[in-house]
Amino acid sequence: MPEDRRVTQTVPARPSSPRRVGRIHRAWWVALVAFVALVGAAAFRATPSVMIEPFREEFGWSHGTISFAISVNIMLYGLTSPFAAALMERFGMRRVVSLALSLVAAGSGLTVFMTASWQLVLCWGLLVGLGTGSMALAFVATVTDRWFVARRGLVSGILTAGTATGQLVFLPLLAVLVQDRGWRPASLVVTAVALAAVPLVWFLLRDRPEDVGLRAYGAPLDTPASPPPGSGTGAGRRAIGALTSAARTKAFWLLAGTFAICGASTNGLVGTHFVPAAHDHGMPVTTAAGLLAVIGIFDLVGTVASGWLTDRFDPRLLLGVYYALRGVSLMVLPLLLADTVHPPMLFFIVFYGLDWVATVPPTIALCREHFGASGPIVFGWVLASHQIGAALVAFGAGLTRDAYGSYDIAWIGAGALCAMAAAMALAIRRGVGAGAGAGAAVGT
Repeated sequence: MPEDRRVTQTVPARPSSPRRVGRIHRAWWVALVAFVALVGAAAFRATPSVMIEPFREEFGWSHGTISFAISVNIMLYGLTSPFAAALMERFGMRRVVSLALSLVAAGSGLTVFMTASWQLVLCWGLLVGLGTGSMALAFVATVTDRWFVARRGLVSGILTAGTATGQLVFLPLLAVLVQDRGWRPASLVVTAVALAAVPLVWFLLRDRPEDVGLRAYGAPLDTPASPPPGSGTGAGRRAIGALTSAARTKAFWLLAGTFAICGASTNGLVGTHFVPAAHDHGMPVTTAAGLLAVIGIFDLVGTVASGWLTDRFDPRLLLGVYYALRGVSLMVLPLLLADTVHPPMLFFIVFYGLDWVATVPPTIALCREHFGASGPIVFGWVLASHQIGAALVAFGAGLTRDAYGSYDIAWIGAGALCAMAAAMALAIRRGVGAGAGAGAAVGT
């Protein structure tokens, strides 16, 4: 017996869970790498608003012509997303995201050689649209669904904040470069940022917890392993099949409609046209770009807080509040634009930053509730509607500016759409897996 006791004592105790006590779970490192990659891709999405005036001055292109290239980018960003989510299922996140960052770098770098507007559409619209679309918010949904069971809402908020905050925080740097050095060095900076993120993704990002002998963060010990990459049907069939099934439900169309208005009121209008609209009122481009950067800073706070709230409260109610408040702020904005920054404008900037993409965590949660394992791909299609709305308004607002010499109609119209989105969000029924929040809807 003593000998047996000694032998037993020499054998180290094995942890009962793949999450080792006292160590950071690998899921958080994956989330960090995903955050860096999303920030790198977002660098390009900061460029259009500070490039519109330089392109007009150098090439003589109209607001409508430049806005068309931006709208192609925004449209492809959305339409690529569901197929990219399916490709990540088949070939893995690491391959798809690395290729996507390379496309962003190529598209931004090639713009320095363009001489005609069709080349702007090719580089900004096609190449960068495909690249950024492959790293869209469906990537966020894929990371959170594979690597997290607990804290899904919080992680969705953090990663979503990376996509928007990275986009807006780059604005001051790009605006200064455009003003002091011209738009070409600014494009090359975006190329360098996207390329710098590629090795991080390739060497540190892993597709599934099972690849490194772990379970997802917060998963019970008896949770079955997820299928490996490459299993199942083709990516295209998977994406189309998810859309066909989801399109039979009222929840999908309400989510798609609200998210289309979300895109119209953020990326399409404010993200693209706030800087030139402020410049129309005499505000320097660098100052207006700085205000958008402040939106990005507060967006980080607002989106993370939204993720935390989504884990605890009804996501439909959160969406209704977010859209209603956004609509009111947009209708007031025409009264606030001036040649200088004043307290009411700062209040708008802080408030709009908190609300910028706070809609994403509750929308992801509702997709998970209603569509289960297909949630990330369905969210990709919902995101496609987001970008379609953004593309239409980005182009339409440019035409409005050309026709009327002002963006006032665009601001007021977007505010009215947000009021409609609030009503649509409240009309969504809870899914069969609904609980206290996103955290309760795990794989249902």
